[in-house]
Amino acid sequence: MADRVLTKRKKTTKPEKVYNGKVVVINKGPALMANMMVSILNDFGTGAVRIGLNVDQIKEQKEDADIFMLFTGEVVYTSQEALTYLKEVSFSEGKPLYVLGYRKELDELEAIIPSKFIAKEFERPADFKNIALQLSTAINVSMAQRPEKSILLVDDDTMFLQTLQSWFRDDYEVTATTSGMQAIMWLATHTPDLILLDYDMPITAGPQVLEMIRSDPNSADIPVIFLTGRDDRESVEKVMSLRPEGYLLKALSREEIMNTIENFFNKKKWENINKR
Repeated sequence: MADRVLTKRKKTTKPEKVYNGKVVVINKGPALMANMMVSILNDFGTGAVRIGLNVDQIKEQKEDADIFMLFTGEVVYTSQEALTYLKEVSFSEGKPLYVLGYRKELDELEAIIPSKFIAKEFERPADFKNIALQLSTAINVSMAQRPEKSILLVDDDTMFLQTLQSWFRDDYEVTATTSGMQAIMWLATHTPDLILLDYDMPITAGPQVLEMIRSDPNSADIPVIFLTGRDDRESVEKVMSLRPEGYLLKALSREEIMNTIENFFNKKKWENINKR
């Protein structure tokens, strides 16, 4: 069960050295409360913008958002498509999702966005200044602890993606995409330090995605390691013939996969030192 915010008002102060990040406040219908949250966040020095709960507006804001803040209201009954998209964006882009609402609304929301996808729930009535302070602090902490290395995961198996994200999130900045074309679109504006690419995917298979990555000068030098569920000699030789940085069997243990990625980055670090 998500934490509840105490209704008793506490004296709050502006957080020190606030990172000028961005909170995207989302609501549907009357915007008085949402606009109030935006105003308080701005007073704390944290950028904030309010948008409606629809797919197009979320798409416009997702790149710049550090945090999504959703006001529930009656959204469960009228905006299921947008809520599903918000969940997917929050998960794949690694943008924490906070929600505010009455207990009944929060419980109903979990039918579309399970609690595991929600960073924190705030139950109304709530102290908006306290919430804004927590959001601003979360951005500060996130920036201070942001890993130096970033990884793009590309796999159509969402369960496997979730598993890898849970393993990597403490050590790396992780982005997850569920198709090759999603990955290519993301790479148009981002440059990760490593791509973990599923070899067997529908529509656009891993080898095709690798070819597109290599054909673009902006992404051609990004290291790619294939993910594969096949461990027979013929399949492995087929994978390695495409000259990736390596391959990982999906059946490997957490420790083996984590060690492989750590060793990869350590090797790259020493290669860079030797080039100096």
